Amino acid sequence: MKTAVVILNWNGKKFLEMFIPGVLRSLGPEARLIVADNASTDGSVELLREKFPEVPVMLFSRNRGFTGGYNRALMELDAEYFLLLNSDIDVPEHWLEPLEEWMDSHPECGICAPKLHSYAEREKFEYAGAAGGYVDRFGYPYCRGRVMKYLEEDHGQYDTPENVFWVSGACLMIRAGLYRKLGGLDERFFAHMEEIDLCWRAQLAGYRVTVVPYSTVYHVGGGSLPNDSPKKLYLNYRNNLLMLRKNLGKTMALRAFRSGHGKRESAAEGTRQARRTVFIRMLLDGMSCAVYLFTFKWKYVQAVIRAHRDFRRFKVKESRDEILTYLKKYGKSGNVEGLSGKWIIPRAMIWGKGIFRKLSSGQ
Repeated sequence: MKTAVVILNWNGKKFLEMFIPGVLRSLGPEARLIVADNASTDGSVELLREKFPEVPVMLFSRNRGFTGGYNRALMELDAEYFLLLNSDIDVPEHWLEPLEEWMDSHPECGICAPKLHSYAEREKFEYAGAAGGYVDRFGYPYCRGRVMKYLEEDHGQYDTPENVFWVSGACLMIRAGLYRKLGGLDERFFAHMEEIDLCWRAQLAGYRVTVVPYSTVYHVGGGSLPNDSPKKLYLNYRNNLLMLRKNLGKTMALRAFRSGHGKRESAAEGTRQARRTVFIRMLLDGMSCAVYLFTFKWKYVQAVIRAHRDFRRFKVKESRDEILTYLKKYGKSGNVEGLSGKWIIPRAMIWGKGIFRKLSSGQ
């Protein structure tokens, strides 16, 4: 098969019943749907066997999270492209072809995705990925069409294909060879921000990440963990620090090298800038923890403290020698786009919904 469309399911019986028929109707002869099940207990597997016997099902003995589940599923499949698809995605006809055609005609693109709209408000972008995302100077993700709690309506303002920093794992196409080359998703993340890390590593390896707006899908969102979940907060704080520690040093070194510095000097500069940024980000996390404390959100306070503790336990460091080795291999081909020099949070707080107009004008 050309494209393996893989839904990773965990207790998503309702969504499988709602959305699998549309996925099956939309697939051409060179694409196939597979469901990988993360030890669901809600009758999902029984539903699949009864109503969708033509869909192959991969069963896992325990919930391995988004990262572990997809790694075990995709590494067993033989396809040119992998399409990661959430169970709560509604797809129209002909949503897949523009993604395949883009990858076929743009070999420099390693990962692409459609625009992500809200299932409930179909003209609005959806929180999880909108029209592709960026990361600000301290590691906070935001999107074209979504900044913090603010969402835009789609008026065609992002209807040109665009290279971005990351796209949502809710609907993400990646070259199978690149997925294997990168070692798949980093299972330390378990869930949340793992796709941003994957997109970052793909760019460091010399590939582009592109939003293909000729395709749009509709995402329910919040299916696994609600936005106000302390566990989700914990994963976001911990994983953001892990993502920065893994990739920022190489990125800053790459910028220094491209500006004319030598490899050793660039590696030292990248290490210094990354350490400073991670330190500042941890201070900012501490400030948000204090806000939770003064507003009596005790579970949020515990989540931030636990996130920092567990991040330290990873003991991840980018040494100068590791960054130097990276520059020798990818110094000419690596190219990270969409890492902003701005700090997005105060801008969004000041400008509110006007943030999109400000960003489009370069402010």
